[in-house]
Amino acid sequence: MSSSNTALIVMDLQPAILGGIPETSLNALLSRIKKAIEAAHRNKIKVIYVALSFRPGAPEVSADNSFFNAARQRFDNPQFGAIHPDVTPKVGDIVVYKKRFSAFTGSDLEVVLRGLNAKHLILAGVSTSGVVLSTTREAADKDYQLSILTDGCYDADEEVHCVLITKVLPKQAQMLSIDEWCERLD
Repeated sequence: MSSSNTALIVMDLQPAILGGIPETSLNALLSRIKKAIEAAHRNKIKVIYVALSFRPGAPEVSADNSFFNAARQRFDNPQFGAIHPDVTPKVGDIVVYKKRFSAFTGSDLEVVLRGLNAKHLILAGVSTSGVVLSTTREAADKDYQLSILTDGCYDADEEVHCVLITKVLPKQAQMLSIDEWCERLD
């Protein structure tokens, strides 16, 4: 795995999205993801943050989209798209804003990845059944090499998380713990 064509993509690490995670689980998750981010920085791997964000009034959300339409009022908070302060982007990191579950939908992620000549994507984020699954599927269809940091992902439904991490996602991505990934880098 060459660091020159690898990007670490951390997704939906926004307080507004993370709010439902129990505090001890959240602190542990953010600590692990921070470790991955620091390892990426040490190894000159580009770190890309992907956040969900909408214009005021969320005109991008159709009344026909039951999930996003139900959450529409949450999007009006001007801080909704902010990244959690425990994993704040550093100078040189890239922040991309998306409009749906997949990190690619409504964002310029693909243009950024092409500009970086990124071929191998390392994914982490919340939730496993949302952004991680959707981004993995789309990235695989776009022929990226994929690795998922299994303990850098979280889903409110632990059973769904386990099925995705052990049975579904390994069909399209290499599955690694953050410690395993860091050991391979350092």
